[in-house]
Amino acid sequence: MDLNYTSEEQAFRDEVREFLAAKLPSRLSTKVAAGCHLSKAEHEEWHAIVNRQGWLASHWPVEHGGTGWTAIQRFIFEHECALANAPRIIPFGLSMLAPVIIKFGTEAQKKHWLPRLLDGADWWCQGYSEPNSGSDLASVRTTAIREGDHYIVNGQKTWTTQGHFANMIFCLVRTDMAAKKQQGISFLLIDLATPGIEMRPVITLDDEHEVNEVFFTNVRVPVENLVGEENRGWDCAKYLLTYERTGVAGVGHACALLERVKRAARERTVAGVRLIDTPSFAARLAKAEVELEAMKTTNLRVVMSVDGGGVPGAESSMLKVKGTEIRQELTTLLRFIQGPYARVMPDAACDLSSPLYEGGPCNVRTGMLNYLNQRKLSIYGGSNEIQRNIIVKSMLGL
Repeated sequence: MDLNYTSEEQAFRDEVREFLAAKLPSRLSTKVAAGCHLSKAEHEEWHAIVNRQGWLASHWPVEHGGTGWTAIQRFIFEHECALANAPRIIPFGLSMLAPVIIKFGTEAQKKHWLPRLLDGADWWCQGYSEPNSGSDLASVRTTAIREGDHYIVNGQKTWTTQGHFANMIFCLVRTDMAAKKQQGISFLLIDLATPGIEMRPVITLDDEHEVNEVFFTNVRVPVENLVGEENRGWDCAKYLLTYERTGVAGVGHACALLERVKRAARERTVAGVRLIDTPSFAARLAKAEVELEAMKTTNLRVVMSVDGGGVPGAESSMLKVKGTEIRQELTTLLRFIQGPYARVMPDAACDLSSPLYEGGPCNVRTGMLNYLNQRKLSIYGGSNEIQRNIIVKSMLGL
């Protein structure tokens, strides 16, 4: 595989850089660079900017409003956005649900839901994980019993990221209690304004409200909100997870984080020597960078395979494992660089005008908070232990 960009790809990269320089608000990029969480309004602002450019649905087919970009163009766009500290496009609707609707949905569902994903009318969250049913996703116990033209949904979902921002949730529900685990599951779209739904916050280690618990009590969901066939939702779930796990690798964001670590290590001195010049630290940083470069190559191979009509399989699990481990290592290095400055100060961490820690290593305000938050990476999207089992079974036949 030729890893060098063609002249056309270089021109496209320049176009993306020009767009980011002209359209990315500095107040957003400053918050992203500092590792701060963005508000719903700030996410929606960037969503609208990218949509006006026509670049929001970068991997959708053109006939559904997508860009028609090649895999390399998508990689370039995501990479340049990360390096520019642009807000991440929230993946649940555009990158996870949309491919499922395009592949398994009816024409009526495509016509209704896809335009609303583009114009921001709907904010989606994911209803997969449940208490005692996270990585073992097929053991979900939330039920959906059909009564006439509706399903009656009862159960609980947990770790629902940005559910408090959302108005819609896509859920895995059990529609056949007697069937084997994977064979009795359906994929359902649920309006969060429906009576019987309660959202409760879960405060994470970094003192942020990012995830939630969602409770369903006799929630009536129209049958037309079923995607695919009843009891065949596992097909949708597996298809969606390949996109989620590939995206969780976060190659572009890891590259941006690597540059942040290097910059901080150049600023920090120990006994008059820059930390980046000390052999032990330099070796650890070099190892992370080599692994990141290898992951970039693997990521390109996977996206090019998808571009040719394939669906990522165990490769997406490989990316998930390595990508999350690399990002966790980089946040660990950043915390190490910051030394005593890396203290948990949630109230002031994202007050960018605060004089706290003035004179310390760059971006010290959020070092520990990001470190704590990134511990989740190796768990969500299917824990890394589960991903290794998938790799062993699929690629080694064990």
